Amino acid sequence: MPSARLAQLAKYTVCDEDTKISDALLKLQVPQMGQRVSAGFLEGISPFPAMTSHDEIIAPASTVQFKPKYTRMTKLPSSNIETGKHWVDMTQPGTIVMIHQPKGQKCAVVGGILALRMSKLGAKAVVVSSRFRDMDELQTTGMPVWARYKSMVSGSAEAIPYAIQVPIRVDGVEVKPRDIIVIDPTNGVVVIPQELLDEVLRIIPTLEQNDAKVKEAVETGLSVAEAFAKFR
Repeated sequence: MPSARLAQLAKYTVCDEDTKISDALLKLQVPQMGQRVSAGFLEGISPFPAMTSHDEIIAPASTVQFKPKYTRMTKLPSSNIETGKHWVDMTQPGTIVMIHQPKGQKCAVVGGILALRMSKLGAKAVVVSSRFRDMDELQTTGMPVWARYKSMVSGSAEAIPYAIQVPIRVDGVEVKPRDIIVIDPTNGVVVIPQELLDEVLRIIPTLEQNDAKVKEAVETGLSVAEAFAKFR
């Protein structure tokens, strides 16, 4: 991934401008009737510990798919984790590790030791679709962890790491290896399909200009309806 394109994207992740990324994706990913609208946003994913502060993080995705230990999960890719290997030891440096955990599980698939290993291998952050544990220990690793829930239960209780670097789906949002992940500590996490990055970068400046005109019009007393009709 050319660093120049990521640097250009970083310009739009300050002062709430990262919301323009989702606005651009909404124009590019028009949902079909009955489809859930996501615009790349990963709903309910928050930083842990909650008071963790860091700058915006932008990096390509690397992916990990877990499967249930005791129930069958359909539509899985082929397993590609060799016997005797641990998925965390195959962490790709410079990426944001995206982990999909089956819904409804009470166990954690990331804890302090795994976060430490990812940090040592050069991961930028980890995003978990469900649960993590060892909050105090996580703070010492320096690894930004985003997830939905906490747990005290080891992942071995009901989750099995099944495949790495495969497409995963988090609540309707597809995440493929090398897609671009934008983590903003204020607004959340958004996924940009790699093939749409150039189009997103092309559209955002126009969205910014239009919103600036709308704000100026509202400041001068124009109604929102009139401003939207004129500038959007």
